[in-house]
Amino acid sequence: MEKKHPLPPFTLETALQKVQFAEDAWNTKDPEKISKAYTIDSEWRNRDKFINGRDEIVEFLSNKWNKELNYKLKKEYWAHTDNRIAVRFEYEYMNPEGEWFRAYGNENWGFDENGLMMKRYASINDLPIREGDRKFK
Repeated sequence: MEKKHPLPPFTLETALQKVQFAEDAWNTKDPEKISKAYTIDSEWRNRDKFINGRDEIVEFLSNKWNKELNYKLKKEYWAHTDNRIAVRFEYEYMNPEGEWFRAYGNENWGFDENGLMMKRYASINDLPIREGDRKFK
């Protein structure tokens, strides 16, 4: 059985580790690697998209990073319970036309007993920014 440490039930320390591991993984922009942190039948809501399972996660992330260039993400722990973690995040990207954006949002995560994420619900807003206003370089 696949396991993705740290495992629930989460303490503050292990919840913080899980958030940092997620940030590090997403900043690789490697959809295959990232998908391994999720259950085979993981359910996502990402803006107006509903994604189910690892194959759709890989497809979604591949398409995302074809449009969101120079992507850089920062996640911040918000709260946790035994098998759930809430985070706030922001990331910056440039679209293919050379325009820069900062995206802000919140995510709610639910994990199985093996530390794989079963559910990811993300609410995200994009704000156009000038290149000189970037935080993450």
